[in-house]
Order: sequence, then C-alpha cells, then structure tokens
Amino acid sequence: MRKIAIIGAGESGAQLALGLQREGYAVTLLSDRSAAQIRAGKVMSSQCMFSTALDAEAQLGTALTEYYESGSVPAIGSIRIRVQAEQPIEWEAPLDGPARSIDQRIKSALWIETFVAAGGDFRIEKVTARMLEELARDYELVIVSTGKGEIGQIFPRDKAKSPFDRPQRVLALNYVKPDAAAAAGTGADGTGTAGDPIRMSMAPGVGEFFTFPGLTVSGPCRMMVFEGVVGGPMDRWTDVGSPQEQLERSLEILREHFPHEAENFAGAELTDDGATLLGRITPTVRSAVGELGNGKLVFGLGDAVVLNDPLTGQGSNNATLAAKYYLDSIVRRGQQPFDRQWMERTFDEFWRGWGQWAVEWTNDLLKPRRDHQKTLLSEAAEHPALAAGIVNGFDDPRTSYPWWFDSTAAADFMQARKEEDTSSFDVRDFRSALGQFATGVTVVTTVSADGRKVGMTANSFTSVSMEPPLVLWCPSKRAPSLVDFEEATHFAINILASDQHVLSRQFATPATDKFAGAETTEGIAGVPLLDGAVATFQCRTVSRHDAGDHVIYVGEVESYKHDGGAPLVFHGGKYHATASHPDF
Repeated sequence: MRKIAIIGAGESGAQLALGLQREGYAVTLLSDRSAAQIRAGKVMSSQCMFSTALDAEAQLGTALTEYYESGSVPAIGSIRIRVQAEQPIEWEAPLDGPARSIDQRIKSALWIETFVAAGGDFRIEKVTARMLEELARDYELVIVSTGKGEIGQIFPRDKAKSPFDRPQRVLALNYVKPDAAAAAGTGADGTGTAGDPIRMSMAPGVGEFFTFPGLTVSGPCRMMVFEGVVGGPMDRWTDVGSPQEQLERSLEILREHFPHEAENFAGAELTDDGATLLGRITPTVRSAVGELGNGKLVFGLGDAVVLNDPLTGQGSNNATLAAKYYLDSIVRRGQQPFDRQWMERTFDEFWRGWGQWAVEWTNDLLKPRRDHQKTLLSEAAEHPALAAGIVNGFDDPRTSYPWWFDSTAAADFMQARKEEDTSSFDVRDFRSALGQFATGVTVVTTVSADGRKVGMTANSFTSVSMEPPLVLWCPSKRAPSLVDFEEATHFAINILASDQHVLSRQFATPATDKFAGAETTEGIAGVPLLDGAVATFQCRTVSRHDAGDHVIYVGEVESYKHDGGAPLVFHGGKYHATASHPDF
C-alpha cells in the first residue's frame, strides 16, 4: 500500500485525501486545525462552485449530496451583470448547470470527519519546512496544498505565468443573514430559489460587488463580496477594527458606489462572529515542485501553486479540478516512483487542461475593459445567446477563448450568437437533445502546409462504407484550423481511450500548441498519430460537402490500427466510461 502525506485540509487537500483513501492508498492528512476549530473559526473564502467543478466533486466522491438534495443549499441558476455608467448596462443570463455555495468551514470540517471515520490518519500539526523533510523521508509522496507560512515559499514563483507582482484588488467579504436580503431575489423563506442569481456589479476604476445565496454554519445566508481597485475609492478597510465595523463600512460603500444594491442590504446582520474576511491577494503561479534542504521533493497543489484573485470565483473550482487531475494521475502511476518528471507532467496536465484558462481569464478581468469587451457586454443586453456565452465562462473559462481576448474573434462570436437567437430552435436546448446520443470521442489530426501539427476534438465521426472503406467527420465552418484541413490531402481519426479525457479537453480548447505534452508518431503524409488511442484511421480526403454551419469530410481509409481498450464516451455534456450492461 503506497503511503502519501497531504498537508492542508482545505478544498484541494481534503478532497484529494478522500479520493486516495477510497482508491486504497495509505493517506496521512495534516492540518493546523481540527474539524471543530475550522467549523467555529472565521470564514475562509467566498466560494461558489459552478457546474463543472460540482461534477468533479461527484467524481471524487466528495459531493455533499445530502445538503443539495435537502434543499438547504439554494441552486443558483443564472448570473446578472450590471456595468455602472451614465446609462448602466444590465442583463441576466442562465447558467448551463446550477451553481451552489456551501461555506468552506462546513465542507472542510465534514470532509475531515468523513476521512477519520473511514480510518484515515488525521494529524493536527503546524507543518514546518523541517517537518516536511521528515515527512519526505517517511512517505513516497508528500503533497502541500496550503500556501500559508514558510512552507508556501518552497515553491518558486513562475514569472512567466505571474504577470502581477502586487495585489490588484482589496477584498472584503461578509456573510449576512438572508432575511435582510429578501428583497434581493431570495424566496419568501430566505433560502433562495433556483432562479436566484449571482448579481455582479462592475464600476470601472472603482471595483466590483457581487452577491449570491449560500449555506453557512448557522444556516442560509447571502455572501457580500467587495473587490476594490487598490488605491481606489473602495480601498477603505485599513481602519476597520471589528466585524460590525466592517459591515457598516460595507453598507457605506454600497450606498456610495452601488446604490441599486444598498436597499437590498439596509438591515443586514452578520450570520456569526466569524462571518467577515479582509485581504489582498497577489495572483501568483508557482512551480509545482519544491526541493527541500535534504534534496527530497514535495508536490504543490491548489493555492500552494495557483493563487487566483477571487474576482471570478474560481478558487474553489480550481482547487477541486486540481484534486481530480492529481488523483487520476496518481492512480495511473501505479507502482512507479513519484519523481520530478511525473510531478511536472501531472501539474502540466492540470495547467493545460484547466488552470491556464481560469488564470488568464481572471487576470484579464482585473484589467480595464477593452473596446471589444465593452461591446460584448453591451450587445449581450439585446442578445440572450451572447449573454449566456459570457456568463458560462464563469463555469468553464475555457469557453471564453479566444473571443473574450481577441477583437476579430469577438466579432465572429457575437455574430454566431445573434444567429442563434433567430434560429427556429432554442439552440442550447437542441444541442442538449442531440447530446443524449452517446458517442465516442476522437481527435482528428493533420499537418499544415508549413509543417505544423494540427488537431481538433470531434465526436461527429462515423463509418460510411466498407467497400471502398470510407469514414466521415464534420468540423464547424468556424473552426480556426479548418483552413489547414482544407489544404491537406490526408487526416487521421484518433479514437481516444477512457484515460485520455485530458487530451480531449486539450484539443477542444484554443492554444498555441495543442500537442504540448502529447506523444505522437508520424503517419501517412506526415500526419501525427496520438499514442495510446484505442484505434487510429489514416485517411485520404476524397470529398467535402457543405452542410449548414459545418462541413462533411469523407475520407478513404488507407491504413488503420486498433490496440483495443476502453474508449472515452461523451453523453449529456459529460465524459463517461464504458461498462458491460448488467442484463448481459
């Protein structure tokens, strides 16, 4: 049984510990506080878990299902955006899946108790660098999931991934009783409804205020989050001496800068003595591998290596996704050593598959809006599909690429969303209906005229004919790499294995080099073939057919290979693994 130590029992550390415990690993979880102390302490974050991260929780086995099913945690169904101006812009759009917020004090405490109840080794220790050296001698893998104190400095700052050297916002957080916020969209009982939105107000040059419902240690609550530009009109917290003074200052700022929200919180009361938090965060990405004085290595996770500003609410989501990536990588490792190369590759998988997109998107929102972004926000008020595209970036930041960052791509994206609004069907609902047909997942590859490797994820693949051997796939006309496939004589269909979901995400998201970290061999006409695929088909393009907003590519198979194994399956917008039907 492999021995693993995890320092930090927060969002990432506790979930990874539980996931490893269920996989049969001998895990020691260390925290500087007990479950009871965490539950009775101060709030730690303004966490809001979006649908993609909630799915990862379910896969980790850490979802607090009993809270969700009981209705004590309100489902957040939409986001309302308001941009302060002489003529304010305001609109609301639905999330593809509901978000939920449970106070991290509840979650961390319950996860620790669950871990202990299952026989886990839980220790209350304030871990130092010297203690890390001792742990690294006794355990096969030591994971640090907290960036606090001296152990956080073990991981060197990655300058290339960290554009800021100082805080960009000053944060103030309050948890208040829901009664005072009844006028702000909660249900009659103060618990909220599925339609209760996240309300986010942006005041250029001043900062942001957002609020949403959740569950805290005393019951239902609303969270008030202030993100003030450093040195700006909202940077007024240094003389606050008590939680009540912080609440009073919060209400002053609302009246001055967000008067449309002030009346909703006129009678606000804090939920408990630990219901406030102040802070300034410098967004930082660090190397995931730390070298100790004795030459041993430790592996960084969560906030220890990727620290985001809370502006986009990605902290808890990033931590959960990172725990899932790390768990999958550890299990795949089997009995091989957890060396530096494995650590770097594991973090790189998380970074390429999720982390980089959340970080770049959040960092961009900390900057003043560019002209094309102002246009996006303004046009969204008149075009629901565009508004939905913007708000769902909070759930999955990868969907904001490249159009949030590039003016040309933004114009194309706006046009496509406007066309959706005039479609004969509700396009989002139609897409969901089509998603009920389970498919395999492929990456289609080719080589460009200048020798670049090109690839994109596709599930629109099927066989056409046995004689001659024909297959087809259907790329979108808006696909950035379509021109490369048009100019190429050959392409390859790579049917992904169940453990290649990282590659599926990687090739589905815009990137300078989609093949980074992917192992390939060269096929016919130089077309790259992905190692590890359950089957590959090397094809010569024989015809192309216009088909609405897609193109049908028909290829004649000139060579194929199938090593077998479990394929990756896509159904209902999620990845699945195959299993034998119980009736057979």
